[in-house]
Amino acid sequence: MPRVTFRFYEELNDFLPAHRKKVDFSVPFKGKRSIKDMIESLGVPHAEIDLILVNGRSVDFTYIVKEGDRVSVYPVFESLNIQEPTRLRKMPLRRTRFIADVNLADIARLMRLLGFDVYFQPNLSERQIIDISLQEHRIILTRSKKLLKFKTVTHGVFVRRGDKERQIRDILDRLDIRDQARPFSRCLRCNAPLKRVAKDTVLHRVPARSRSFCDEFFVCQSCDRVYWNGTHVIRMRQVVARILA
Repeated sequence: MPRVTFRFYEELNDFLPAHRKKVDFSVPFKGKRSIKDMIESLGVPHAEIDLILVNGRSVDFTYIVKEGDRVSVYPVFESLNIQEPTRLRKMPLRRTRFIADVNLADIARLMRLLGFDVYFQPNLSERQIIDISLQEHRIILTRSKKLLKFKTVTHGVFVRRGDKERQIRDILDRLDIRDQARPFSRCLRCNAPLKRVAKDTVLHRVPARSRSFCDEFFVCQSCDRVYWNGTHVIRMRQVVARILA
């Protein structure tokens, strides 16, 4: 039976069993198999991949494997010094926006705290998440490998295990978007941007104990929720500092 040799790099190894992590390993195959089909059969979602080299040459997902091929697979945003790579996405998402699946409510809230545009509705189906991702050019955040293996998914991040702050640091580092963080600029409830407003226009909506020491006030441009720098913000700033440290 013909065989292909694979090697996966960096965080793609998270999807592999221990004996296949960070080493070359051989895989048998029958018939006509695309490189995408073989990679996903090994447990690695195609949405996590940005570059595939076969015998040192870049290929796309439609490449048909041949006996003796040596395949190197690299994750999204991995930096490589190669000639004329075949990128596996038509274009990068210059405006970074996200959509989080039903299991990531806390992640969505913390990402919004950092100022990132994160669409979240707890009742969305997998199909709806994918459709919104495509229509609005959003990166899918998910704990579901199955979701990232759908053929139509173009941009996705598998959220690794760990505490919430560590998970978000992992997302920011893998996508290299720490410099895009704009803490306290977005509504935690509905995701819309905040705008600064004059104190006297919202005082009637602020608790009496906050009126005397708070001077900066912001209003959500969608749901009209009022935000101010109360004592709770101190704790939130500590969270932001830990994530962005």
